[in-house]
Amino acid sequence: MPEADYIPERLGRLIASPKAYARQKSLLAGLRWLRANQPLGRARPEGFDPFWVVTRHADVLEISRQHQLFHNGDRPHTLVPRASDAMARALAGGSPHPIRTLVHMDEPDHTKYRRVTQAWFTRERIRSLEQRIRAIARASIERMAARGPACDFVRDVAIHYPLHVLMQILGVPEQDEPRMLKLTQELFAGEDEDFGHSGDVGSDAARHTRRLLRLLDEFRAYFMPLMESRRDDAQDDLASVIANARVDGEPINYFEAVSYYIIVAAAGHDTTSSSISGGLWALCQDSHALRQLQDDPGLIPKMVEEAVRWTTPVHHVMRAATADTELRGRKIAKGDWLMLSLLSANRDEAVFEQPERFLPDRNPAGSAVFGQGVHVCLGQHLARLEMQIFFEELLPRLAFVEIAGPPRRSASIFIGGPKTLPIRYRIN
Repeated sequence: MPEADYIPERLGRLIASPKAYARQKSLLAGLRWLRANQPLGRARPEGFDPFWVVTRHADVLEISRQHQLFHNGDRPHTLVPRASDAMARALAGGSPHPIRTLVHMDEPDHTKYRRVTQAWFTRERIRSLEQRIRAIARASIERMAARGPACDFVRDVAIHYPLHVLMQILGVPEQDEPRMLKLTQELFAGEDEDFGHSGDVGSDAARHTRRLLRLLDEFRAYFMPLMESRRDDAQDDLASVIANARVDGEPINYFEAVSYYIIVAAAGHDTTSSSISGGLWALCQDSHALRQLQDDPGLIPKMVEEAVRWTTPVHHVMRAATADTELRGRKIAKGDWLMLSLLSANRDEAVFEQPERFLPDRNPAGSAVFGQGVHVCLGQHLARLEMQIFFEELLPRLAFVEIAGPPRRSASIFIGGPKTLPIRYRIN
């Protein structure tokens, strides 16, 4: 591999450091430098297999659309240390994935399993849930009003609202939501010290892998009885759809079914709560933008897209090349690992004017978070509607809001966002 293909070591370390995602300033500056000077380069941080870092919006979209050339399932779907990958493969019979969800599948399996729930996530089906979602949003805002004049918006409001929506759709009893919240927060906590982790993804790979496997066992322990109950007594919920699905004419097997439950429960609310929190954080910093939205609620759908872009709750995804190819003059070999940096793509100056600014009236230019091609996010319409409804209900009643303490982001390489957002406010 030519030495010119490698990015500066300092940037490789930043990209592989959970703490860098919590602070972001140095990381975003490094990604900006890469977009300008080395938009496709190879990183080799200590403890990790080398990987290509894809930083430009156009390249991220191009690779995402070429699902036959760049696979999800051949190597880990997220950046993990070499030792963690080896341990996971040893425990999973050679597979890099301890669970097998849509994001870990390639064709033809991906489409077969996507069809299981696709009808539940169409724009039309999601719109039919609008009144139920709006009632949940109003109840959340009433609790926020009662808690005022101050709260931690993330912990007291944002993490609970989309969780409650999704658990209703899935069919999880309300009394079990705290258990689901605990498991999903731990699953996506990265190496955040506030969750009892070391803060260094490479410091103890075996311990981190064992923690992940323990969490997955806890998810299985919850969802297996739920699946059995829905097979015996199907109801009008997503849990019943998954439990009674057939793939290739046969009942869905337990491993894939439980994996399905885990990805719906976990990914379905965490990213939405992060984007809601990120949106309010931005509005707290810009009273003009807040007034603009209050004066013209028709801008809220655009503001939702901007909140997703500005927050970028999914920082990256990984792909593996299935054949020798070339991109930006670089020779990518079969089996090479590529990081699609969504955090960088959503700050790309070639696509977004003043990308570091939060502009609620920005014309949507295609945030990279929801993906492209066959792997476009199944729950994107639900996430957008939840966010739109929440801000439609909150903003007309929000007489005043300001940041009341230092907001903090989670230390997570993969999925992350605001973990604390102390605010003072008055709700009419």
